[in-house]
Amino acid sequence: MKISLLDRKLPPLLQALPVYAAQVPAGFPSPADDYIADWLDLNEHLVKHPSATFFARAAGTSMVAAGILDKALLVVDRSVKPRQGDVVIAAVNGELTCKILDKRKKQLRAASDGYPPIALDGELDLVIHGVVTHVVNQLCSHS
Repeated sequence: MKISLLDRKLPPLLQALPVYAAQVPAGFPSPADDYIADWLDLNEHLVKHPSATFFARAAGTSMVAAGILDKALLVVDRSVKPRQGDVVIAAVNGELTCKILDKRKKQLRAASDGYPPIALDGELDLVIHGVVTHVVNQLCSHS
């Protein structure tokens, strides 16, 4: 899965939007509840360390089984220490990729079948740029 970094210019922060008190069942429908319980600021939920966070756009299907679809927006935190099983953004021989860090097997691996792992050996030029903390996928193309 290739990665493209988004422009470094800081966009205006999102304004807080309403959060309804009722949860939305993913099974059987329930009566709607139109009571606004609070206001949600996505910056507070998606960005824990603003000075160490950047956004990237995923390209490809190697991480679909991890919930990262083609064109997903990735929230990446450089201040989080990568651990076993984390999804990371790494530069491998100068090319950015999004993969699962497998320290035990010393490799970066895809989440989906059909993609070979990348062995973490001494000949590889590897820089881990950060840990993917959130993924925003677009479910429809109406917007």
